[in-house]
Amino acid sequence: MGGRRCESVLYSALALASLAAVISANTGFSISIYDVTSRSVYLRWPKFSGAISYRVTASPVNVVGHSVMAHFSDVTLTGFLTPLTPNTIHTVKVEAIDENGIILAEAQTMQLTAPEIPIIDQAYSKLSNSITVEWTAVPGATSYLLTAQDGESFIETIITNSPGTVTGLKAATLYKITIRSINSGGKSQPSPSRKAKTVLAAPVLSASSPSYDSIVVSWGAVHMAVGFSVSIMRSDGLGNMVKENTTNTSLVFTSLDSGTLYTIKAHAWNVNGIPGDDFTYNQRTSPQAPADVQVVFDSGTLKAIISWTPTEGTLNYSVTASSRASKLNCVTSSTSCSMASLHCGSVYSICVIASNDAGSSKPTDSVSLKTVPCAPGSITIEEDDPGNLSVSWSNVDLGEYYVVFVKSDDGLEVHCNTSHTQCHFQSDCGFMYFISVFAYNKAGQSPSGEVLNYTTAPCCPSDIHPVLVSSDTIEIVWSPVRGAEIEIRGSNTSCASKCVLTAPCSPEITNISKDALSIISVYWRSNNDEATYIVTARGDAGLWHCTSSGNSCSIPNLPCGSVFFVSVMASTTVGQSLPSYSIPFETAPCCPNDLTLTQLTQSVTNISWSAGTGAQTYVTVLESPKGWARCHTLQNQCLLGCITCGTNYTVSLKAISETGLTSDCTYQGYSSSACCPFGVKLYRLSNNGIRIYWRTSAGLINYTTHLYGSKGNFTCTPKSGLRFCDVTEIPCGDIYTVMVSPITDKGTKPPFCPKKIYSVIYRGKRSTE
Repeated sequence: MGGRRCESVLYSALALASLAAVISANTGFSISIYDVTSRSVYLRWPKFSGAISYRVTASPVNVVGHSVMAHFSDVTLTGFLTPLTPNTIHTVKVEAIDENGIILAEAQTMQLTAPEIPIIDQAYSKLSNSITVEWTAVPGATSYLLTAQDGESFIETIITNSPGTVTGLKAATLYKITIRSINSGGKSQPSPSRKAKTVLAAPVLSASSPSYDSIVVSWGAVHMAVGFSVSIMRSDGLGNMVKENTTNTSLVFTSLDSGTLYTIKAHAWNVNGIPGDDFTYNQRTSPQAPADVQVVFDSGTLKAIISWTPTEGTLNYSVTASSRASKLNCVTSSTSCSMASLHCGSVYSICVIASNDAGSSKPTDSVSLKTVPCAPGSITIEEDDPGNLSVSWSNVDLGEYYVVFVKSDDGLEVHCNTSHTQCHFQSDCGFMYFISVFAYNKAGQSPSGEVLNYTTAPCCPSDIHPVLVSSDTIEIVWSPVRGAEIEIRGSNTSCASKCVLTAPCSPEITNISKDALSIISVYWRSNNDEATYIVTARGDAGLWHCTSSGNSCSIPNLPCGSVFFVSVMASTTVGQSLPSYSIPFETAPCCPNDLTLTQLTQSVTNISWSAGTGAQTYVTVLESPKGWARCHTLQNQCLLGCITCGTNYTVSLKAISETGLTSDCTYQGYSSSACCPFGVKLYRLSNNGIRIYWRTSAGLINYTTHLYGSKGNFTCTPKSGLRFCDVTEIPCGDIYTVMVSPITDKGTKPPFCPKKIYSVIYRGKRSTE
C-alpha cells in the first residue's frame, strides 16, 4: 500500500514539476527553475516593486525531512538551495518582503531533485574504441550519463542499466571515466572518477599470393604495440591452424594448398602483454598451372579448340595463341576454348594461364600449332600455243605440295598434283576453264583462293557466205561455232579470210546553183572509181533526174514555187550506194496569171490578181513619167493612190516567197481615165432650157452631159471641141443632178466625175441655182 502511495505522490510531483513557473494570484510575481542536482536547486525570479529582500524556501513533500531556507537582497534575483534530499519532490517558494517585514508577494513551484550520485565499481576496455563501465544502480534513476574525458575533449553517452559502454574513443589512450544518474528532475553530480585505458588498435592487414602455395601478409605499425600475433587456417575448417608471433610488420606462410581460401587473424599486444583488437582477412592462394593441354585444329574453318585439365580454385583461364604476325586471346571459366580466325601459313605457340582473385598461375609449357598454308597467289595462265595451257603460282609458307583443279564449262574436270609451282594442261578452242590452286601440308588444305577463268579463242567457222546488203554493209552468214558468242579472248587469227567487193560509197553534195529560171546545177564530191551518178530532185510537184559520170549535173524545167529535196546516188556494176544526204532547194514563186486594174476615182485605182504558187507577199508598182505608185501586201489586191488622170502607166508585180525568193512579173500597160472637166456652170435659156458650160485641162476630149431628175433624164453630147452643151424643154418645178463626163475610146464614161444640182421653179420668171 505504501508503494502505491509513493507512486501516486511521485506522479503528482512530476505533473507539478512540469510547470516552469507558478505566478501568484493578481501580482504577476513568478518563479522559474533552471538547474537541478541531487541535493540542490537553482532558480530565478523577477524584481518586485517595494521589496527589499527575498526569502526562498524548499520543503520536501510527503517525506520526512527538513526544509531549507535562504535570504537574498533585492539586488540578487537568482539563487540556489542546498542541501536537499535526492530523488525527492520539494515545494520551492519565493517571497518578496518590504522593509517592514511584510510579505508583498509570493510564488511557488514543485520540483523533483535528481537521484543519488552513483559509484563506479570498475571500468575496463575490451575494444580499442570503447570502455565498459560497471556501477551499482541508484534508486529513482531512469538512465545514466557516462563521460570519458581525454584532456580537454570528452565523449558522453546515455545508458539505461549497468554495465554501459562508451564508444568512439581513441585506441591505446587513458581516459577519466565518470557517471551521473538521471531522472525527470535532472542529473546528479558526477561520480568519483575512474581511469581506464583503451586497448591497442587492430593491425590492418593486406595479403597476396605470390605463388600457388604461399601467402604474404603485411600490415602497418600500431601505436603502443610491441608485438603481433598472426594465425592462418583454411576457411572451410579443414586442416590445422598455423599461428606466428612476430615483432615485424609482415609474415610469409608457405606450404599452403593452391587455389584455396584462407582466413587470417591478427592482433597486437602492449608492453603488459594485453592483446588489442582482432583483424580478420580472407585471402585465396593463386592456382597452379593447368596440365595436359590439348589442341584440335579444323583446317576448313581455321579454328582451333584448346582443352586442359582443371585446377583447384581457378575462376577463369586465359589462353594465348601467338605467332610472328598476330596474337589471339581467349578468356573462359570452362576447361576449353575456341580460337577462331587463325591465320593460314602460321605457326602458333599456345599456352594457358589459370587465375583467380589472388592472381595468376605460371603459364603452361607452350604447345605448337602449325596451320594450313595460305592459298597460293599470283596465279597466271598462259596459252603458249593453241591447245596448251600453262598455270603457274607463287610459293607459300608451310606448303608441302600443290593441287591445281581445272574445270571446263562442259563439266569435265582434271587436276595436277605437284611439289613445284607450275602445271600444264591440254585445252580446246571455244571453252571456258575455271582454275583454282590449293596448297597442302599435314594440317590440311589451304583456304579457297582466287578462282580464275580462262577462255580459249573461239573455233573458226567453216562455211562463211558474205552477201552485199548495201554500199557499206555486208551480210555474212556462217554456221555457229563453239566459243564465238563470248569473244573474251578475241578473234581466232588462224581462221581463213575471204575478200568481198563493196558497192560505191555515198556521194556528198557540195553545192546547188540556179543557172536559169527553171534550171539548177548540182555539184558533189566524187569518191568512187568508174561510178555513174544519178541526181534526183523530189518534191510535191514530182520527180526530176539527171545523170553524170563526173561531179556535176543540171536539171531543167523545174516548176516555179516548189520545194525539192536533192540527193545523189552512185552506181557501179556491184550495186548502188546509199543516197547522199538530201539538201532542200526552193524555186522562185510563180507570177500570178490574172491581173486586173479598176479606177475607182480620178486618183485611186484598185489592182487585183490571182494567187501565185509559192508566193507569200506581193509588191505592185504603177509607173509613168509623171510619177509612180507602190503597194506591198499579203493580200491579192491593193489600192494605189496618187494616180494621174489621162496617163499611161507601166504595170509590174513582184512575187516573194516565205524564204525571200522573188519573181519579177510584167503585164500590159495601163491608161488612167480622161480627166473630168472642172468649172462646170449652168445658165438658164429662154425656152425652158439650160446651157452647161465647163473647162478642161488640155487635149481634144469628147464630153457628154447628163441631167437626172424626177420628171425625166436628159443627155446632151456637144460637137467635138466644144466646151458647152444646151439642154432644152426641161420641165420646171424639179431638181436635177448634172454631171459632165469624158467619153473614152470605148465609148464608156467614168462614174466618178463631180455632180451639180440644178433646180427649175416656175414663178412667172426664171430662177437658177
